[in-house]
Amino acid sequence: MGAAYPELYVAVGVHSGLPLGAARDIPSAFAAMRNGAVGGRGGISPVPTIIFHGDQDTTVHPANGNAVAAQAVAPAAGLRPTVIRGEVPGGHTYTRTIHADASGRGLCEHWAIHGTGHAWAGGSRFGSYTDPRGPDATREMVRFFFEHARDGTATVP
Repeated sequence: MGAAYPELYVAVGVHSGLPLGAARDIPSAFAAMRNGAVGGRGGISPVPTIIFHGDQDTTVHPANGNAVAAQAVAPAAGLRPTVIRGEVPGGHTYTRTIHADASGRGLCEHWAIHGTGHAWAGGSRFGSYTDPRGPDATREMVRFFFEHARDGTATVP
């Protein structure tokens, strides 16, 4: 939706998902989920994007998180990646890669969560497909969205 209507969205959040254009039907969707996307669609408008993906995900291959990040940064020139490694107290370790422009504004954040499978990071322990050992994907996505809403190029309805 963000690629189709970049004027309507301040940012895009993807958790354990496929890149744009990775599938055209159900069989190709399952193949992309199992093996990682082949191809995908390029040439999309740069919409700030935050991605979360577990590196042990056997439902949606972790390569798909990398492909989403590659699509998000492809239209923008001169982005500088910064890699931050962290650990949630009592939880998962992660690698957070931020691709920022010359002013330091992050266009893309890719969180690779180590040792987790197909589950919402930071979700309730009572939920299905959730992993309370974090990091808290909901909190980080909301932070990311509001950072981009405040920059004057978008408004929050």
